[in-house]
Amino acid sequence: MFIVNTDYIEGTKFEMIGLVFGSVVQSKNIGRDIGAGLKSIVGGELEGYTEMMEEAREIATERMIKKAESLGADAVINVRYATSAIMQGASEVMVYGTAVKYI
Repeated sequence: MFIVNTDYIEGTKFEMIGLVFGSVVQSKNIGRDIGAGLKSIVGGELEGYTEMMEEAREIATERMIKKAESLGADAVINVRYATSAIMQGASEVMVYGTAVKYI
């Protein structure tokens, strides 16, 4: 599956199938929360949160790809990511794009 954030794939022609998306809500564990609280006092990267968000993006992307594959897509174009805070300590990651089939 080819995933791009442009609205074209150079050298290909395709037909649009439709919108596909994947999402996940991730929360941090108590260890990450305590560590992040301490780190916020002195400053710097909150590595536990960075890892959590990277994992969430991977899960959401895999879910989007599965939906595209179920529609017979060869690629997903114009891919975008969005995040939002759902509640204290939990965030949603959503990825969406247009599923296309090569012609």
